[in-house]
Amino acid sequence: MNRRGAAALAESVATALLLVAVVGSGVMAERLSPTSAAVALLANAIATGCALVALIVTFGPISGAHMNPIVTVAMALRGDHAWRDVPTYVVAQFLGAVIGVLAVHAMFGMDLLEVSTKVRPGWSLVFAEAVATFGLLVVVLRGSRQRPDAVPWTVACYITAAYWFTASTSFANPAVTVARALTDSFAGIAPGDVGGFLLGQVCGAAVALLFEHAISSGDGSPTRRP
Repeated sequence: MNRRGAAALAESVATALLLVAVVGSGVMAERLSPTSAAVALLANAIATGCALVALIVTFGPISGAHMNPIVTVAMALRGDHAWRDVPTYVVAQFLGAVIGVLAVHAMFGMDLLEVSTKVRPGWSLVFAEAVATFGLLVVVLRGSRQRPDAVPWTVACYITAAYWFTASTSFANPAVTVARALTDSFAGIAPGDVGGFLLGQVCGAAVALLFEHAISSGDGSPTRRP
């Protein structure tokens, strides 16, 4: 397998395992603590954060471990990722995310195909997703330029915290958002609310890229080309 194929496969597997962590920990938490949403969210956040560290360390050297179409596009826009690889990465991420959800359903004896009924409506949650995505991209873009060795920890810490400080529990990832519409569990999102979350994510990413450009111009950071 050539380098591009290996990178795409790594992205797909990494994203699948991320969804296994996100959705699987939500299912387990809800089953073990059905009367406490706070305990379930805490377990969900910790499991996701720990998985992110492991996945970024493991797959980072192969594909960059983006696991997020917004991160892939942002890295390409900054010149740190080849545009010719973006479509393959994005397809791999969405495919991996869906596979991850199906794997969770199989592990926990759930119906393989589900549609979420967990509503997450309102402009406040759209704004929350914009905030969550802005913060995530700033952490990723600044960290990859200033302290690449620390990125697994900074990203994991940010997402773990953002589960709690955003009203939306910080999806901040289109592939994750779409895949979570396919599970009627703690981590799910009703299909009717997916569009709003995606809108918030795109807006947050756009502001983050403008912010990154502004501060990069000021600190003399080089602009690389793929």
